Amino acid sequence: MIKIMPAAIIGLTVHEFSHGYVAFRLGDNTAKEEGRLTLNPLKHIDWLGFFLIVIAGFGWAKPVHFNPANLKHKHRDEILISIAGPLSNLFTAILLFMIARGLYFLEFFNNTSSGVDIINVIVTWGVINISLFIFNLIPLPPLDGSHIYLTYLKESNPKLMMNLYKYGTWTLFIIIIAESSLHINILHLSGLIQSVTSFFMKLMGFH
Repeated sequence: MIKIMPAAIIGLTVHEFSHGYVAFRLGDNTAKEEGRLTLNPLKHIDWLGFFLIVIAGFGWAKPVHFNPANLKHKHRDEILISIAGPLSNLFTAILLFMIARGLYFLEFFNNTSSGVDIINVIVTWGVINISLFIFNLIPLPPLDGSHIYLTYLKESNPKLMMNLYKYGTWTLFIIIIAESSLHINILHLSGLIQSVTSFFMKLMGFH
């Protein structure tokens, strides 16, 4: 748990900051006005979501709000804001893998058990960010992946959108609890996470 907590804090903080920053760059000041354009984790952590990450491997942070009326290209910009969070976790994971790989060239990290342990922890942090990247792309509300289609439902069928948010959130919560406590593989994410992780680690010269 101690190894996971820093990675969860980093991943969730970067994720939500990226949502707010992209929204700000696209013309909306909501996140800035709410104090979310910061890398201070206390501004972003939802403690229930954080707790679930620690015990179940999946969770969430406080959602960053934005006002679609301030966006010049409404549907496109909403999708860009949504995808910014998961992509930030992917980039964070790549950066952590690069740091871990670079440490291999230093004698302390290559030839001592303590050094190897530190490298393994950094790699674990990278894997957790890969997990956040993939998990948040699931097209189920309230995850970021759902906004690719929900952004169009706001105007065409707002009632359906509200129902998807309402029941999608509870469905996701039940799935997380079931996978953690009953060891039921519903989402089948572990194989995908392992494949993506292996791809980037091989790309960087890990064996």
